[in-house]
Amino acid sequence: MAGMGICALGFVFGVAIFMQLNRMPVHKAMKEISELIYETCKTYLTTQGKFIMLLWVFIAVIMTAYFMNAYGNPELNISSGERILRVGLILAFSLVGIGGSYGVAWFGIRVNTFANSRAAFGSLRGKPFPTYSIPLKAGMSIGMLLIATELLLMLGILLFVPTDYAGPCFIGFAIGESLGAAALRIAGGIFTKIADIGADLMKIVFKIKEDDARNPGVIADCTGDNAGDSVGPSADGFETYGVTGVALITFILLAVPVEQIQVQLLVWIFAMRIMMVVVSGISYLINEAIAKGKYGNAQKMDFEHPLTFLVWLTSFVSVGVTYLVSNLLIKDLGDGTMWWKLSTIITCGTLAGAIIPEVIKVFTSTSSAHVREVVTSSREGGASLNVLAGLTAGNFSAYWMGLILTVLMGISYLVSEQGLGSMMIAPAVFAFG
Repeated sequence: MAGMGICALGFVFGVAIFMQLNRMPVHKAMKEISELIYETCKTYLTTQGKFIMLLWVFIAVIMTAYFMNAYGNPELNISSGERILRVGLILAFSLVGIGGSYGVAWFGIRVNTFANSRAAFGSLRGKPFPTYSIPLKAGMSIGMLLIATELLLMLGILLFVPTDYAGPCFIGFAIGESLGAAALRIAGGIFTKIADIGADLMKIVFKIKEDDARNPGVIADCTGDNAGDSVGPSADGFETYGVTGVALITFILLAVPVEQIQVQLLVWIFAMRIMMVVVSGISYLINEAIAKGKYGNAQKMDFEHPLTFLVWLTSFVSVGVTYLVSNLLIKDLGDGTMWWKLSTIITCGTLAGAIIPEVIKVFTSTSSAHVREVVTSSREGGASLNVLAGLTAGNFSAYWMGLILTVLMGISYLVSEQGLGSMMIAPAVFAFG
């Protein structure tokens, strides 16, 4: 229940930043354009909503057939009425999952179309800080609301749904959010490409620039950018965060034979996820104060520096909190060493989120030698050399990302083999989760 209170605070944090963005000064013409883009995004989302519900009907038929058959197993001894009730609950929570993905995506569009025009107006003063802080503020608003909403729903199932029905409800919830996110992510990506190409074709055929007000593809292109870069990732983030949680809960219930250990691990996992809300908020506020003091009135700034600092600050605070809370909650679990072993496994995942961007920046940063090489190739060698230079940088970045993931997953695997097998079957699967 305390966790639900923290999630509610995270929700309020997200909404409060949203309201701050809404109150920021903005040029009338810029606001009109961003509102026009939002109205077009609303049309897109409404159409997507209808499509998702049609898709859900087909999925619901398959789910009903599957679960009615599964619960019809004579060994389970479940009556027909109870079978119908359970399948009905699974379908109901699949709709809750769809609603979560869809709602977060809609909120993301609204926040981003607010922030776009405010950031553009803020840049007119000639200072770089607003063009950094306003988009980051929007991202924090969406991220905090996403995590808080997800956790509230999952804690609601855990706390208020009867034990016999909680598992199936989690499965239904996971299916629903996956369905919503898949449709929004894939269709959003396709929409943005088609809209972008449409605006480009107007530029080529009618000699009207891509962002010229006379180009009828401009708003479609802007809407497509929001659909591809906001709707899809917001829904996908909600789905990813939820499905990994459901997978871990399911694993604990299936692979851990002792009920007392099951309860301890479930409480620990949810505590870790709740602390993520707290850590994210605190790290953002500290980073914002430091960045404002350093760059608030600066004429020039390296936009990558405060963003990198935020990632590392959040990571270090997360690692510290992981060990502290694990020590408080599961100090006596197993042989007394499980708390730091499980914390070390989580730390491998946390470090992946910090180290991978650092390595990728070597190939994508504006100051990167590889990026400068691509620019030189474009100037000197034309399209073919440009493609080759880009492929080389891209393949190198993918190689190093894969190597880092392999090393960190290898460490978590080795730690999982140090006694976790006494508590559960296949501890490495739990470690990767």
